Amino acid sequence: MNTKLKDMNVDYLFRAILSLQTMEECYNFFDDLCTVPELKALSQRLEVARMLSEGKVYSDIVAKTGASTATISRVNRSLNYGSDGYKAIFERVKE
Repeated sequence: MNTKLKDMNVDYLFRAILSLQTMEECYNFFDDLCTVPELKALSQRLEVARMLSEGKVYSDIVAKTGASTATISRVNRSLNYGSDGYKAIFERVKE
């Protein structure tokens, strides 16, 4: 876990997210919490991570997502040296 990230406000945010029960609740909460560009950026990073984990190359990822190579590189670094958060999500979403 990234100790720079951990604080009471982030804990509260994560508890709030964990309390969401439906897709509609997620849309409503994130619509209130984030701007459209913020939410699009988060979803783009998740798609980039999914594609990287499937072995896609940067050029294919850029073409499909419009993500910059800097974003792709940052996500790739998280996949390889991060906390395995993406991995956990990908395993659960498959189920």
